[in-house]
Amino acid sequence: MARILLVEDDKAIVTSLREYLAGEGFAVETADGQSRAEVLLMEQGFDLLLVDMSLRDGDGFGVCAAAGQRDVPVIFLTANSDENSVVSGLDMGAADYITKPFRPRELLSRIRGVLRRSGRDTVVHLQNAAVDTEKGVVTKNGAEIPLSALEYRLLQVFVNNRGRLLSRDRLLEEIWDAAGDFVNDNTLTVYIKRLREKIEDDPQNPTIIRTVRGLGYRVD
Repeated sequence: MARILLVEDDKAIVTSLREYLAGEGFAVETADGQSRAEVLLMEQGFDLLLVDMSLRDGDGFGVCAAAGQRDVPVIFLTANSDENSVVSGLDMGAADYITKPFRPRELLSRIRGVLRRSGRDTVVHLQNAAVDTEKGVVTKNGAEIPLSALEYRLLQVFVNNRGRLLSRDRLLEEIWDAAGDFVNDNTLTVYIKRLREKIEDDPQNPTIIRTVRGLGYRVD
């Protein structure tokens, strides 16, 4: 379970984000300013910081500098879309930023992306299923799911392109040699069906691998 430190002094945002991220499987600690954040960074280990650039106590840049000394990635939360502020944050070493107001699912996608890139979280959660990209293990409700090489490769493509629309042609390009065999359009249909049967709660009404009619598939 990845541990996140949320540095934000808006109580409404703190309450909603803490509840949302906890529901997505993250352990969330909070600080309302730079001083408290720096204390927590010294006392505890975190995998990621979410930091508001504007704080009543200090500022987000100071928190980012302290996080950098401990090699902890930072995503800035900012109501300021000014290019100079964004560039300054990225130049300090921030991994990403997101402008308020933002959609929680967009923030979640950015968090997972930063954790994967930093190597701090190798487990990707897809509702009741989970993919450990380091071990190559897929589980559902805690039980391991056996996948063929081609099924795992197909799921890996979806995970690596989470939130993006993938056409059937793109999927075929990505998986055609995964098992050393020729993969055609009909084979792709079969493997998507098999994969859904293994990871979806209701394969007839999939909520993980979604069909975008006439265009392809998307995993959110």
